[in-house]
Amino acid sequence: MTRTIILFLLSGLLALLPAQQSWYPHEGGLLKYRVNIRFGEEPDTMPAGWKFGRVSAVAEDKDGFVYVFHRGPKADPVVVFDAKGNYVRSFGRGMFGTPHGLRIDEEQNVWMTDVRHHVVMKFTREGEWLQTIGNQGKPGLDEYSFNRPADIAFGPDGSLYVADGYGNSRVVKYTPQGKYITQWGSPGKGPSQFDTVHSVAVDSHGFVFVSDRENNRIQIFDANGKYLKEWNHLGATQNIFVTPDDQMWIITHRDNIENITYDTLAGRIMKIDKHSGKILGAMESPGHWIHVTPAGLIFIGSLTGNVFRWYPGWLERGLGADEALRPPN
Repeated sequence: MTRTIILFLLSGLLALLPAQQSWYPHEGGLLKYRVNIRFGEEPDTMPAGWKFGRVSAVAEDKDGFVYVFHRGPKADPVVVFDAKGNYVRSFGRGMFGTPHGLRIDEEQNVWMTDVRHHVVMKFTREGEWLQTIGNQGKPGLDEYSFNRPADIAFGPDGSLYVADGYGNSRVVKYTPQGKYITQWGSPGKGPSQFDTVHSVAVDSHGFVFVSDRENNRIQIFDANGKYLKEWNHLGATQNIFVTPDDQMWIITHRDNIENITYDTLAGRIMKIDKHSGKILGAMESPGHWIHVTPAGLIFIGSLTGNVFRWYPGWLERGLGADEALRPPN
């Protein structure tokens, strides 16, 4: 009886001690992936002396070629690789001020945003210039001018949505040919107001998801800009990607202060239920841009000067270093 009382008192005293801090669990469960941390630079197949600067964006086309958009002087701004990371071609030297966003549409056209030159540019996959929306070097707020545009997305009908997001606080919608349709947004913290429109994505039903980064939220609209709802639990979202089968993925940070202070380090990849906003899984990764392939590969463009290629897989307990470092199939 005495021993029971002593154990009871000890357990009570332990309960009064400060709780030990521990790592916060991965929201929605851990996404079990492995990573190639220097895709495009290992193996070293680029021309001699070439090296990525800050990688702003990355995307894969329908044939599995990977396009890297970066800000360094030691390689062309757009560098194209095959699925294994071997250099294929490059283009764009002298054409960009500050590379930012890159997306590939259904017709295999490559679209890029330039935040210094205030333009959105369209190219063929081989690098032939096709179209520019915006006035080169001249910021503006009219139907065909931007102020540091960050991203572009494509609706199911081919419509273009531009995240005109650093200097202006709006989304601008165009026809597939680049004819102005409508716009929405103004500076602020209320519905349909923005503080840095950093990313935009559209699902197969035409719903528009907008990263309102400095307000630490994602706002959701219909195809013509009618406000529907917002999510405030996903932090300062850098980039949103919606797959053709409507899977939603984001690269995000806890808040905009962490994002700016850590310069896009310490972020998280998250898979999101696009109907509810529920986090289905998460894992750590630095990053500025995210692209998910039909095969389930995740490409991250990082301002650290890297492209991360995440692929499904997980190390089993007890594997040695040699086994752990084997390249993926």
